[in-house]
Amino acid sequence: MTKLSEYIEIAAAAYFYEIGETDLEARWLAEFFQDSGVQDEYPHLDVVNFFNLVQKQLNKDAARAAQEARMQVRKIMRPLKQQRKTRTPKL
Repeated sequence: MTKLSEYIEIAAAAYFYEIGETDLEARWLAEFFQDSGVQDEYPHLDVVNFFNLVQKQLNKDAARAAQEARMQVRKIMRPLKQQRKTRTPKL
């Protein structure tokens, strides 16, 4: 039996890979919910709750990606800023 958290991560990753957005489409998720077996393995879970969990995971992943991007930009910009400071103006 697959863990619910794994289904959530798989759904979020698959959605972002296929659609490329972080705003989850209900129709896409309903199909995933039914076709992937979540509905069969977790009959107590309704699609609305699953939607909320997957949307939360998408937001979390997007925030993490944005944070990593900012860190990469800082790494690139740091040497450039230092280079500007050490330049002496020509007279």
